[in-house]
Amino acid sequence: MIADALEGKIDLIVTKSISRFARNTVDTLVTIRKLKEKGVECFFEKENIYTFDSKGELFITIMSSLAQEEARSISENVTWGHRKAFSDGRFHVGYSTFLGYKKGTDAPLEVVEEEAEVIRFIYRKFLDGYSPASIGKMLEEKAVKSPGGKDRWYPSTIRNILENEKYKGDALLQKTFTVDFLTGKSKKNEGEVQQYYVENSHEAIVDPLEWDMAQIELKRRQTLGLSYSGESLFATRLVCSDCGAPYGQKVWNSNDQFRRRVWQCNDKFKRRPFCTTPALNASDVKKAFVDAYNKFAVDKDLILEDLKEGLMIAFDVKELTAEIDALLLDLEGIALLVKKLIEENSTITMSQDEYQKKYDSLEKNYDEKRALLLELQAQRADIFERETEMRMFIRKIEQAPSVITQWDRTLWNVFVEKAVVEKDGSITFKLKK
Repeated sequence: MIADALEGKIDLIVTKSISRFARNTVDTLVTIRKLKEKGVECFFEKENIYTFDSKGELFITIMSSLAQEEARSISENVTWGHRKAFSDGRFHVGYSTFLGYKKGTDAPLEVVEEEAEVIRFIYRKFLDGYSPASIGKMLEEKAVKSPGGKDRWYPSTIRNILENEKYKGDALLQKTFTVDFLTGKSKKNEGEVQQYYVENSHEAIVDPLEWDMAQIELKRRQTLGLSYSGESLFATRLVCSDCGAPYGQKVWNSNDQFRRRVWQCNDKFKRRPFCTTPALNASDVKKAFVDAYNKFAVDKDLILEDLKEGLMIAFDVKELTAEIDALLLDLEGIALLVKKLIEENSTITMSQDEYQKKYDSLEKNYDEKRALLLELQAQRADIFERETEMRMFIRKIEQAPSVITQWDRTLWNVFVEKAVVEKDGSITFKLKK
C-alpha cells in the first residue's frame, strides 16, 4: 500500500493504529514525511490523527514513542519468560520438522519409533565411515522423507542431525538470542547470554557414547586436510611409509582392456628420490586387514582386560577439574574487583594514574588466568575425547566376532587409525586406542 502511495496511486492511507503502521518512531516519521512529499495523507483510526493536521506530527511522535516502549516491554517480558523456562529445564522445539520426536505428555519430547530408526540409521552409517552426502543418497533411495517432508536430503540436514544433542537425551538451551527486539534479528549465542544444559531431559534415541563418538568423528574429518570421501575409507587411512603421504586411487591403462584401479602414494613422483612403496589393489588391502584382525582377535580377552584397567587410570580428571573450578572462581573474583574499581573511580576522587595502574594489573592477572583456564579446558576436552574413543573401542571389541573371513567396512572403520604401506608391500596397522 505504501509503495502504491509513493507512486501516486493512492491519496489517503487509513490504518487502525500507529503501532501497526511502523515498528519505531524513526520509521514512522520517515515514512510519513515521504508520503507528505507525495501529497499522501495518513489517518490513524485508534488515535484519531490525520497527518496533514498541524498537530499531527507531534501526536505521532508521542504515540510512536509509546508504541516503541510498549514493544520493548513486551519483548523483555517474553525474553524473561523464555529464560526462566530455560533455567527450569523447560523448552519446546519445532515439532513438525523435528525428526524422531513429537510433543510429549509427561516429557517435552516423545520418541516416534519409525522416525527414530531413521536417526539411528544416520548415526550408524556415519560411524561406519559414510559421508553426510552418501547417507543422504541412501535415504533418498529408500524414499525416506526429510525432516521438512521433502524427497531431497541435503548434507547440511544430516550434519544438523548428527550435531543435535537432543538425540542423546540432553538439551542445550538458548542456542540463539534476539539482538534487536524491533527487527526480531537473532544470532548464534557465543557467550553473550547464559546457556543452560539439561541432562537426561527426555528419552534418548541414540546411545550417548555413540553421539559423543559422532562429534569426535565430525571433528576428525574437518581436520583431515583433504576432502573426505565416504565412498572409500582407504583414502583417509592408507599412507606411504617412505614419505607419510596418503594413498590415493589411480586408474592404470584407462583406454584399453587392461584398465584397472589401484592405490598408490599420492606424492610418489613429487620428490626425489621417488617413493619405493608399491601400488596396491583394493583386494590386497582388504586381505591384509582380515589377516591382521584375526591375529588381533586371538588375544581379544587379554587386550580387553588391559584396556579396561588402563581406562580407570589414564582418564582420571578429578585434579584437573578441581584446578579448573578454582580458576573460574579466581576469574569471577577479579571481575568483581574490576567492577568495584570502576565504580570507585566514578564516585570518588582518585588519581587517574593510580586507577590505570590498578586496572592494568587486574586486567593482566585476568588475562593470564583465563589463558591458563583455556589451556586446562582444552586438556580436559582432549582427555574426554580419548576416553570416549577408548570406551567405543572396548565396546566394539566386545561385540566383534572372533574370526572374519572377508573385509568388513564397519570393523575397518572402528579399529584402524592408520594403515602404513611398507616397501615390500606389507601393511602395518595402527589400531585406534
